[in-house]
Parts: sequence; C-alpha cells; structure tokens
Amino acid sequence: MPEQRNAWRRHDTAALARELRGAVRGEVAFDAAARALMTMDASNYRRVPLGVVAPRDTEDLAAALAVCRTYGVPVVPRGGGTSIAGQATGTGVVLDFTRHMRAITELDPGTRTVVVQPGVVLDDLRAAAGVYGLTFGPDPSTHSRCTLGGMIGNNACGSHSVAWGTTADNIYDLSVVRYGGGEELRLGQGWRSDAPEGLRALVNGNLALLRTGFPELPRRISGYALDALLPENGVNVARAFCGSEGTLAVMSRATVRLVDAPRARVLAVLGYADESAAAEAAPALLPYGPLTVEGMAEDLVPERERALLPRGRAWLFVEMGGDTPAEALSRARQLLKAAQALDAEVVTGPAQQRALWRVREDAGGTATRMPDGSEAWPGWEDCAVPPARLGAYLRDFRSLLAGHGLRGTPYGHFGDGCVHVRIDFDLLSESGVRRFRAFSEEQAELVVAHGGSLSGEHGDGQARAELLPKMYGNELVALFGRFKDVWDPAGGMNPGMLARPARLDEDLRFAVLPGEPVDVTFAYPHDGGDFSAAVRRCVGVAKCRTETPSGAGVMCPSFRATGDEQHSTRGRARLLHEMLAGEVVTDGWRSEEVRGALDLCLSCKGCRSDCPVGVDMATYKAEFLHHHYRGRVRPAAHYAMGWLPVWLRAAAPFTRVLRPASRVRPVAALVKRLGGIAPERDLPAPAPGTFRSWWRARNRAGRQPAQEPGTTTVVLWPDTFTDHLSPDVGRAAVRVLEAAGLRVAVPPRQLCCGLTYVSTGQLDRARAVMRRTLDGMERAAGLPVVVLEPSCAAALKADLPELLPDDPRAAALASSVRTFAQALEEYAPHWRPPVIDRPVAGQTHCHQHAVLGDAAEQRLRERAGLAGPLSGGCCGLAGNFGFERGHYDVSVACAEEQLLPSVREAAQGTELLADGFSCRTQLEQLAGRRARHLAEVLAEGLAAEPADGSEGPATRPAEGL
Repeated sequence: MPEQRNAWRRHDTAALARELRGAVRGEVAFDAAARALMTMDASNYRRVPLGVVAPRDTEDLAAALAVCRTYGVPVVPRGGGTSIAGQATGTGVVLDFTRHMRAITELDPGTRTVVVQPGVVLDDLRAAAGVYGLTFGPDPSTHSRCTLGGMIGNNACGSHSVAWGTTADNIYDLSVVRYGGGEELRLGQGWRSDAPEGLRALVNGNLALLRTGFPELPRRISGYALDALLPENGVNVARAFCGSEGTLAVMSRATVRLVDAPRARVLAVLGYADESAAAEAAPALLPYGPLTVEGMAEDLVPERERALLPRGRAWLFVEMGGDTPAEALSRARQLLKAAQALDAEVVTGPAQQRALWRVREDAGGTATRMPDGSEAWPGWEDCAVPPARLGAYLRDFRSLLAGHGLRGTPYGHFGDGCVHVRIDFDLLSESGVRRFRAFSEEQAELVVAHGGSLSGEHGDGQARAELLPKMYGNELVALFGRFKDVWDPAGGMNPGMLARPARLDEDLRFAVLPGEPVDVTFAYPHDGGDFSAAVRRCVGVAKCRTETPSGAGVMCPSFRATGDEQHSTRGRARLLHEMLAGEVVTDGWRSEEVRGALDLCLSCKGCRSDCPVGVDMATYKAEFLHHHYRGRVRPAAHYAMGWLPVWLRAAAPFTRVLRPASRVRPVAALVKRLGGIAPERDLPAPAPGTFRSWWRARNRAGRQPAQEPGTTTVVLWPDTFTDHLSPDVGRAAVRVLEAAGLRVAVPPRQLCCGLTYVSTGQLDRARAVMRRTLDGMERAAGLPVVVLEPSCAAALKADLPELLPDDPRAAALASSVRTFAQALEEYAPHWRPPVIDRPVAGQTHCHQHAVLGDAAEQRLRERAGLAGPLSGGCCGLAGNFGFERGHYDVSVACAEEQLLPSVREAAQGTELLADGFSCRTQLEQLAGRRARHLAEVLAEGLAAEPADGSEGPATRPAEGL
C-alpha cells in the first residue's frame, strides 16, 4: 500500500481547510453540520468525512485534488448520495457535485449525443432531451435526484435496461481528473485515448485471464469492467471506467448517447402465482421487444393500488412502446399471448400507469418495512443472475433466507435477472451482525452458483467488494488492485471500495446510536416508542431531494426553495442521527446545527405521506424544539404565535379597537418586532365577531331548523382560526351541514387541538391543552367531529393520540375526526350539493394531503361541478412558519413553486379554493386574491338562510353538548 495514503495527520485538518479555501472558488465546509450531512448514503454504512468541497468547475476540481494529494487526504466523489452499498461515503474530503458543475453544455439531436457535467440530475437531462423526442435510456428509480456522475460511477441501469442497456452502454467518452490534479484525461475507445501509463501493458500481459474471468450476463456490475479493454471489445477505456465507484479518478464531463423516446406507451400487467412463476415467465417476453419487464410481489403493493392489478400474488409490469397508441396496444396484446399469466390487464391511461410506476419506484423505501412494521435493510439489494435462471435462483434464495431466520420481499428487473430485496437483518446486536456476515458469505456463493453477479445495479461498495474473490477468484481480484494502482498510485481515491476493500460488517451506521431508547415526549407508535428507530427510518433514497414537484406531492418545499441538503428531509434526519451518535454533532438536544437545519422545516408533514418510509419530520422537529428550549427563553415567535389561541381569546372583546389599530403602521411594526414576526407580513385582523358568539346568538333566538327523529348529530369543531379569524367559514359549514340533513352541535366552551403549541415544540403545554380538550369533549363521545381547518384536523388525528397515548379518550377522539367533505359523504350520502359549474384553482392543504387525504373533497367538488385540480406543494405560510422573522423569502419561494402560478394562470371566473387559513392568507398577502373554503362556496350555492342570521322561525331548539 503506498506510503502517502497514511501521510495525513489529524492536527493538519485546519491547514487543509485553509489551503482548500485558498485554492478553490466553490464552497469549502469543515463544520460539524456539513460533515454530518455526508456521513451516510442510502446504505447500511457510515463514514465521517473531514470536510466537503463543492467545486465550481474543472479547474476547481483539479485544484482540490492537488491539495488533497499534498496532504495525503483521500477523496470521494458524491452525486445525489443514493448509493446502496456505501461507496458515496468517505473519511477524507467529499466532493459534492450537486451544487455546481450541473450544466448540460451541448446537446446535438442530429447525432443523438449530449455533453454533461457530473452534477446533472437525470430528470433534467431527460427533460432537455425530451424537447427533441429523445431520452437517456438508463433510468434508476431515483431518476428525479440521481446525477449522471453517480450513474457513471455505479454503472446505473434502471427498469428500461432490457431495451437500452446500462449507463456504460450509453457512454461515448469521458473526461476525468486524477488524484493530485493536473490535466483532464479524455477517455474513449482505443489506446489513442488518454489512458494512464501502464494500463496497456497491464491488459496485454493478462489477456487470457481477462477473456475467461468474466461471466456473460446483462447485469454484471460487480468489479472493474476490465474485459472492455480486450482488443475484440474495442479497447473501450471509457466503458472500463464506468462502474469504478470513484476509486480511479473523478469524472469532469461525459458525452452520452440518447435514444428515441417512444411516442406512445402502454403497460401490460401480468398476474402470477408467486415471484418465481413471474421470473420464469419473463425470458419468454424478451423477443417481443419490451421496454421493461419488472417484477413485484404483493407485499410491496399498497392495498389502495391492488384494485388496479389483475389476479395474482406477483406481477410483471411490461411496458410496450410504439409510434401511436394503437401500435403500442397491438404490441402489448401480442405479448399477452406468450405471457402464460393467471390474469392480465393492459393499462393505457397515463394516470394509472404513473400510479403503478410510482409503487415500483417507491419500493426501495417501502421495502424497508416488513408487513408487521419491523425494519429491513439493504446489503443484498441487487444481485443478478442469467434471466433463464432467475426462477430457480429465487427459490434457492427463499430457502437461504428461511435457513437464517430472515425475511425479505424480492422485486426488480426480472427481464434482466436482477433482483432487489431488503432483508430484516438485525444490525443492532453483535449476534445479528454475525448473522448478517454469515448470510452474506452464503448468499455470495449462491449467486455465483447460478452464474450471477454479486451486484446487478448498485455496485459493490463496502457491502460486497470483500466477497468478490468468490465471484472472480483471487487472481482476477488481485488484477483489480493493480488496475486501481495504475490510475491511482497514491491510493487516495475512495479507499476501501472495490480494490482492497473494507470488511462488509465494519462501519455500520447503527453502531453509534444509543443502545437504549431516548427519553422523548411523542409516543412514536410505529417505531416502538424509540426515537432512534424513528430517525433511522430514513434510508437515504432521497425522494425529498426532488427539485421539480410532481402532481399533488408536497415533500420537501424548503429543499426545493434552497437546494441545500440540510433543508431536505434526509438532511435533517442525518443531522438528528449524528446528534444521537454524539461524535460529530456533540451538543445533543442543544445542538445549533440541528436547530439551524430544522429552522426552515415548514412542518408541512409532506414527508409523512410522500416519503417512501414515512419519515415524519414535523413531529421530529416538535420533539427537538421541546428539548432544545426546555428551561430556556424561547424565540419571541414561539410566545406570539405558539400562544395564539390565548391571545385571540383575550383580544376578542376588544376587536373594535384592535382591528383599526392593526392597520396603523407604527403599531403594527412594534407588534411584529416584539412578536418575532417578519416585517414584510401584514397582521391578520380578528373578525368583528367570533363564530361561537354567532352560534350562541343563533341558539338564543331558536333559529336552528327542525330535524327528523334519528337525524345524525355531528359536532362542529370551533378551531381557533375559524372561531376568531374566519367565522364566515363556520357559518357556511353550518348552513351546508344542516341543508344536508345533519344536526349540528358545537362544544359549550372554547377548546383547542394544541396545534400551535405542537408546531413550536411547547409539548408540555400542548398536552395540558389537549387534556382539557378531552375533558370538554366527554359528552360528545361517539359523535363524529367535523373539523374545518385541515391543520387542526391533522393535529387531532395524529398529534393528539401520539402525545397522550395512555389516555383512551385521545384515540377515540382522533378516530371520530372528519373533514367537512368526509362528514357529508359518510353521514349524508344521498345529499346532492348545489351545482356551481365553475372552474377552480387553489391549494390542497399540505396537512390534508399528508394526514387526512383529500379524496372526499375531490368527489364533493366534482358533484358540485367545481372542475379542475388544486395545486400540490405547500403554500409556504404553513401556520407560524411564514410569519416568523427570517422566513419570508423561503415562504414566498414555496408559494411561487405551484400555488401562485396556478392562480395567475387561472381563467377569469375561476373559483379560488383553499380550506386552510394559512393558504388563504398567503394568497391574499402575496397575490391580492381572496380564496374561500369549500363550505363557503357551497353555502353560497344554497337557497338558504341569509348570512346575517335571520333564518326565520324555528321549530326545534339548537343542539348542545
């Protein structure tokens, strides 16, 4: 091993950082937060780097590599950080290509080539190519956030590899910079390319070994592709570089091949008895020219999606393309004749196809939880065997799992013989880690016995490189080491991967976590009450790093606004993990690094539903703030907006004075300064009268309409926002609910869901408020509770039972919560809403999307003739977030992502809908447009009581509790 590999000494870190800052123009970060964000990728491994450099261009890259060589510090190139085997982690300097070097520098539709820098995100490349009817063929499930540099480093594949091959199959040439800097090397085909000195002699001296040592199969990703350097294979140096996992040099640009994108696609879904039967059927489909042959068993298909699928317990998703929909459909029908399936269905609708593909793409996260909720992990994520052997291999694999007492659900690229699986390894105990090693060794032997590759997609990394001798033999593996030394004689490029690898059971990321559960306030029922288990839910697949929102998705608005890893759900989870570990982030709950990352979390709860593993960062943030500020003075905004229910109740008798006073600029400025409120914000004025005062006056006048005996009573929840700030919404809801034949009751005293205390982390106060609420709702036990404000409904539905898990009343109240549309659909199913016949635009509240779902709202709008979808994303105000000082710019950026453009583009006469008070406030303050709650629009359409409360004679007194 070269001496320079160990030349670095810890006391040189400060000097290294100084020299890097002087040498490169990009960001250089050696602080705890930057290092903590890079300790892990999507694997089981954790390695702590010294620092992070984000080079701006090739000159920066070369300068950074030169400095690191001088100090003997290793480097690891990193793209999206979604590697499954640990190769995107390192102990030296991480080169982060997600900030800069993201340009598509040249796109030639005539030659179907494009030149890219390493940080280009795959979906950005596909979008640029799509303008010309072209695409980049390889498409891993992380296509919305993985980078081309990472794809080349791992030789990524994806579901369309049966049609278009691996990344290596689509590379023309590469430019790379070696450890130590210097000029770029241009790698292509033939020895005329800039191959390093000694490479040709290495190949020519080992021709026999190279010709016999590599198995033939479509998904051989393991090891170095030295056979690409054989004369009969064209001496393709660029191809040999692909899949080298950052161990040879750093890619600075690539010229890649594009392919024609089919104009039309259909999806044939074929049902089989089990995954082995599906696997055995897959090879017979390949002659029909499918674009994909993907396999998945029932354990990975959510119940809500199974209605889309034909009969069976496992399915093949076979995509067929054509120039026209008719041609694609005809080809799919021809394929069905050879499929030998139990049942089959051809899906032509784009929305249905997207829903099914979303299930497949999320499987990398979904599979991390077994059906009983226990954890499962990568490690043997992507073995590949010849497609004709896949069925037999899966049966043997199942037997091996059972023999070790392990469980896993296979899925993946059955047409290529590549199987993904997460296994419920116990990686927390010594005995569990020993079992992990024993299984890994036997699994490697099983794969080799079937003529396969230890890796069929994600690379070897630390997870499998130690076992490469079982696949290639000692002689060829020794040649791998010599190959690396030709490129990297100093040994500074990503040491521990591929050549001279680290042990597969070292550096496991779980070893640093606390051995006993951390004392926390929320119950974390899905994680056994263990905060560490909740944090380690994040496996790093980085769906939260998607920069372009899709459909109704919400996660993660602050990352899309800033582009900064620490403001992604994954980044925050990594910092919490390091906080629990205590090695890099050393201040525990007092950590300023964690507080800084959570500061821009909007608590939108989008990750609760959009994250494949259900990370709930809003809850983690509330938990952290609770501990961080315990016994300390809080930010002014926590007192101003966290205690908003108290201030609004206190102000209610004085609204005639306070409303005009809030419009006086000096007064408003003083209030905002004292309350920690953004100076750019207008203060919402309390309504002239509360909803509850209107309700009491109405009851005294006896103006509630008569109801038939046996009429269902619903409790209308008078949340703080409806009661004090939007009483028109409450009055409208009463009219509509009563018009639907429901009897409305309202709690006799002011109650609170505790939302504002939860969002500011004042959890002791939140629990006290919630207990008082449960006391006040005892007379309403068993009645449905209609909550008009989605954030309050979500607090009652999710936060209440998790903060008061030992009080059965909390779970009972949570189960009784209904949204306005849910109540109408469930308790007045035959009621016909007024037909409005108007297009709509606006916002689905993020808490509604994440916790409650909006299917009932969509159906109610359709029945009322309110046509069109509402925007996804987050409005950016998010309760107290957008009002807090320092958050205004991010708040506006979030609104500009989907909400404000959808409103600006809406045709004249479009009804603006937003059930959340925050969403309506954001629209009013940023767009000058008034949006309404769905209840208000429906009430306007009813021939009902006038808004002033003069309803006419009543025949029955109002209902009380």
